[in-house]
Parts: sequence; C-alpha cells; structure tokens
Amino acid sequence: MCIIFFKFDPRPVSKNAYRLILAANRDEFYSRPSKLADFWGNSNEVLSGLDMEEGKEGGTWLGISTRGKLAALTNYLQPRLDREARGRGELVTHFLTTDMDSLSYLKKVSMEGHLYNGFNLIAADLSTTRGDIICYYGNRGDPEPVVLAPGTYGLSNALLETPWRKLCFGKRLFQEAVERCQALPKDTLVAQLLDVLSNEEAQLPDPAIEDQGQEYVRPFLSKYSAVCVRCPGYGTRTNTIILVDTDGHVTFTERNMLDKDPSRWETSTHEFTLQS
Repeated sequence: MCIIFFKFDPRPVSKNAYRLILAANRDEFYSRPSKLADFWGNSNEVLSGLDMEEGKEGGTWLGISTRGKLAALTNYLQPRLDREARGRGELVTHFLTTDMDSLSYLKKVSMEGHLYNGFNLIAADLSTTRGDIICYYGNRGDPEPVVLAPGTYGLSNALLETPWRKLCFGKRLFQEAVERCQALPKDTLVAQLLDVLSNEEAQLPDPAIEDQGQEYVRPFLSKYSAVCVRCPGYGTRTNTIILVDTDGHVTFTERNMLDKDPSRWETSTHEFTLQS
C-alpha cells in the first residue's frame, strides 16, 4: 500500500511557485531490505531508493533523474497475486534510464501490462525549456495511457483519483498545505507536507476500499484506511517530498524509518538543477 499526492503547473505565473510538488508514502514490510535514496546509474544521474529483496534487486517505487525523468509506482490492491509475475519496481528503473519519452514508454508498458500484478505508474518528462509532461497508466484500468492536464492529483492502490476516503482526506490536507505554505520558506512547506504524510487518522467506513478488497478480512483492510499505515511489521516506512521550481531546481527530501522502529526516523535532502 502506498499513496501519492502531486500538483503540477508547467508554467506557473508566480516566480516563487513550484512547477511540481509531490508527496508520497512508501508502505512496505519493515523487514524488506532496501537502500536509502541516493544517486546511481552510469553517471550518477538517477536519484531513488532501491529495493534489495532477493529477485527484485534494483527496482524502485519512486525516482527522478538529472535529465528530468520522474517516475512513481503504486501497487493495485488485489487479493490474489501471481507469484510468477515480473517485479513491478523495474518499471520505474527502466523509465529513469531509458531515452524514451514518458508517453511512448507507457504505451510500451501497456502492451506488456499483463506480465505484472496490478500497478499504477506515473511517468514524467520535466523540461525547463520545453515544458513538463506527466502521463499515467494503470494496468487494471483503460488500455491506453493518458497525458494529464495541469492540476492536483491523488493516487493510492486503486486507479488514479479513485475516491477512497483516505485519498480524498489526504488530498485535501495536501492542497491546504500547499496553499498555506507556497509563499513561505521551502523548509516550512516540506515540514507541512511531511505532517500530511504522517497522518494516522482512520477514514472509516470506506465502502470503496472494502469493495475492491472484499476478499480481505475487514479488520485487515481497516488498518489501511489512513494516509500513514501502521500495522505490526508493516506500514509506512518512507516519506518523500519532491519540489521542482520554475528554474528547474529540484529538492528531494526523504524521511526513513530506522531499525524497523516507527518511533525513530531520519531525514535527508538532495538538491540539484535539471539539465537543459
């Protein structure tokens, strides 16, 4: 289970505004091995965390490159998984290292979507000179990817903008934080967005999540009903904030759980400017 909120405007009017604001939670088993976000690739051009689970090494859930390629993945809630399916994390790493544009890449992925368990994939080309393009594809939805219009979006473990209560609640908190803090220092906006991602208020009852996950037992589903998930041995273990300003300056802030302990966290920030 994961959740992503993002707002983008390729040509914001205000010089102090951001072209892209993204806030995301990674929910995973605490024991699943992974690397913290850092630069990697042939020229250290890709910034992301990395999955180190045996057989899935090198996949990731969210990343951005200095060339302006960005991708983010969530799994689609489905009770029965195909254990022989390909690892979904490779969809992100392949895009971050390819020369294909976002829409062409997602069209290619849509032809191979049956090889994976359910997923949602956001792919973006961020360009200071040509403008930003963000596309979406989910292999449990429409057969073709779509180019998104500028605006604010929420994505969890159903199709884009599916109105799960926790998604609607979190999206409202996200929008309020953005509106409240855009004119304030960047650190204030990041702190407010981390607060949104840390909200543990259960949004119940939620018929939509219960219907999609009807083969799960209800108490199990209820633990997924908050923006920040907390279960024994499983839950939100990484928060990520990505800000891209009008000049193409990127601020990537990651907050990670330490030693499988939900009370201990560390925060790191990477900054760079997109290549022209």
